[in-house]
Order: sequence, then structure tokens, then C-alpha cells
Amino acid sequence: MQIILLSGGPGKRLWPLSNGTRTKQFLKLLPKTDGSHESMVQRMVRQIGESGLEAEITLAAAASHHDAIISQLGRETQLVTEPERRHTFPAIALACAYLSKEKHLPDDEIVVVLPCDTFTETGYFEAVKRMAQVVETDAAELVLMGIKPTEPSTKFGYLVPDPADSSIVKSFTEKPDSERAAELLRMGAFWNGGAFGFRLGYMRRIAERYIPAESFAEFRARYTELPRISFDYEVAEKARRLGAVYFDGQWKDLGTWETLSNELDHSTIGYVIDNGTSETTAINELNIPLVCHGTQHLIVAASPDGILVADKTKADSLKESVVTINRRPMFEERRWGSYKVIDNIEFPDGYCALTKQLTLNPGAAISYQRHTFREEVWTFIDGTGEIVLDGERRSVGRGDVVNIPKMQMHALRALTPLTFIEVQKGTNLIEEDIERFPFEW
Repeated sequence: MQIILLSGGPGKRLWPLSNGTRTKQFLKLLPKTDGSHESMVQRMVRQIGESGLEAEITLAAAASHHDAIISQLGRETQLVTEPERRHTFPAIALACAYLSKEKHLPDDEIVVVLPCDTFTETGYFEAVKRMAQVVETDAAELVLMGIKPTEPSTKFGYLVPDPADSSIVKSFTEKPDSERAAELLRMGAFWNGGAFGFRLGYMRRIAERYIPAESFAEFRARYTELPRISFDYEVAEKARRLGAVYFDGQWKDLGTWETLSNELDHSTIGYVIDNGTSETTAINELNIPLVCHGTQHLIVAASPDGILVADKTKADSLKESVVTINRRPMFEERRWGSYKVIDNIEFPDGYCALTKQLTLNPGAAISYQRHTFREEVWTFIDGTGEIVLDGERRSVGRGDVVNIPKMQMHALRALTPLTFIEVQKGTNLIEEDIERFPFEW
């Protein structure tokens, strides 16, 4: 069996911790039994491993998520990245094209698609096993997971079981209005949990209606020819034979601050001074104190990307307030470590200066590269490593300062956790001003 984990969208409802590059599924806030914390995607991969599911996992994600996934899950992770975000149908079609055309798996291979940001428990993965078993019987061409609803929500699709055989879906309705949702609940409907099971050939044939490609490389190169539409609308609503299994257990989408705060092990994280607060969750990623004094039922979050103060009950509509914020990410997790922007200034004559703090993980390296529009100054403040400047290698450590002019070739490798301050200077300080070259350490 193959499991495709869908890495979600930008997650603006968890701003400012979620910034478009670091999205909700990568926030390391969920408590583990050993006292450490993990992200939603780390939790899901761990739970699949612990469940006994004999499955190979493929991550389907935006290209901008590549480094975060490699950093959190390791370089051996099987990852398919979208050239651009188009919706769940194209993302699933691309992952299936990879399994079919790159890995050459047979058409009868069983595939189960799961969202990577579902907060759930052991019974959920037993339901996944049952999905695979229903697919194996060929009683249905597409199998869904029904979740017992708690309200007539307009955020989910609804499936109504056949009274004569509950493993068959009588009807499927994607995101009805509230009146129709209430009517469906009276008919015994379940929420669609966003999990889908099918034979690989089923999706291959649907995708090839749009892109009859010979290879995965060709399919990916023609990715924009796929319609920008959800899997529910493009496939589930049009399926001739829909099957279902049902799950009645812990199942949450931690997509808002209110739902996420309910699963944290502490009401404060980071440098927070809490004095006389009530039902307030405060998270501070800055190196300055955040004081909550007599606050009630608030979300307070501070990161390099901004500061949020919100009523917990109003946090669902946060996306509408931050959608117009169009700034470069001030924190990013990369395959080699992470960085945060400390300062960014532009002078009247167009000259700019950008200051970052970067940390490389032991053994990790920044690629051999050069810049056309900027020069850089690196000041090493902790750890040890090796730097290469125009082919010459030397050691660096705490207290060393390195000037890197425009067009100078340079690379860096950490021997221990290595932290340094980078000051970029020039007239066009963008991440795209980089040209990479092969280099063997």
C-alpha cells in the first residue's frame, strides 16, 4: 500500500507563526510524551509508523515546503513537489503520476491519500486499514472516510451511506450551505474526512484525460494543464461507485488558533511573563519579553513576522485580516537549519541592508554559490565549521568575520551547531539572487 500525505496550504489562520513558507503543518508546538515538541507532519508520520500500517509514504507538497520537509523528516523522505499551487486534485494527480511513471508501480497498487495536518489517534489508522481492505475488494472505485459530525458545518463535504449497505455511499455533497448541511445530518450523513482510497490505475486514467504524458518529468512539466480544482469536486462528486468506512474518535483540524491552543501542553511558550491571565495562550519567538497582564481569553503570538493579539472566539476570521500582508518571510526552516531576519532597511538612495541570524545543523552545508547584486558580511558567534572562498577552504568559529564581495564563490559547512550573523548589502536583496554550483566537501 502507498500513502500520499498532502501537505496543506499557507495556513494564514495561524499567522504570525505561519508565514507562507513555514506553514501550520511545520510548527513544532504539539507535545510528545518525552516532553519535547513536534509538528503536525512529524506527528502524522510518527503515528503511521507506530500504527503497523505496511505502507510507503510519499509527501505531496508545494515546492516552497521542500526544505522544511527535508529538515523535519530527513533526506530519505519520498517527496513530490508541485511547480505551483493549484489545489488538491492536481497535487494528488502529480503524486500518482510519480508512483506510476517514475516508480513504475502497477495499476492495481492500493493508494490512500491523507491530509498531513489531521490531529487524531490510533483508531484513525485502523480506519485507514479498512479503507485499503474495501479498495482491495473492488466494491467501489473510490473509498472515503466518513467522520461522525458534531454540527452542520459548511467546511466539509457530506456523504450519506446507503441504508442497505453502509459501506456504499448513496450520495456525496461537497461543502453545502448550512440549511442543506442540517438536512443531510437528518439523513444520517457523515463528514468527508479528506481521506481517499483507490487503485493507482483509477487516478492514472483520470489524470491522463488532461495530460497523456509518457514520463513523470513530462507530466510535471505540463502541470499547469491540470484544472485548478479540489479532488472532491473533480473526482469524488463524479465517481460512479463510492465506498466508505467510518471513524468515530478524536479528529480535529488544528487550522485555527482556538483549536490549536486546546492541544498545547502549556498556555505560554517562549519568553512570556504571565500575570493574572485567564484562558490566554501566549507564544513568543522573539528574544524580548512578552507580558500578559490580566488578559482574558486571548491569543497572543509574536514572531519575526509580526505580533498578533486576538480574541480566541474571533480567531477563525484572522485570515481576512492578514491576507493583505505581503512581506518576505522573516523566518524559514531550510534543509541545512533555519534563519530569521533581524532587520531590513532601505535608504533614500535605494541602498539596502538586511541582517539575518542563521543556524546550521551539524554536518549540514550551504551550497557553493555566488550573488550578482549583493555583498555579505558573516560574523560567526557560536560553533565551528569550514568555509570555502573561491575554492580555498579554511576553518571558522566564534569571533571570525568573513567579507564576501559580489560574485565571489562561497560555501559553508557546519561541524557543530554553527550560528552566525549575515549582513547583506546592495540594491536588490532578494532570495532569488543566487547562482549555485556543484561542490564536493
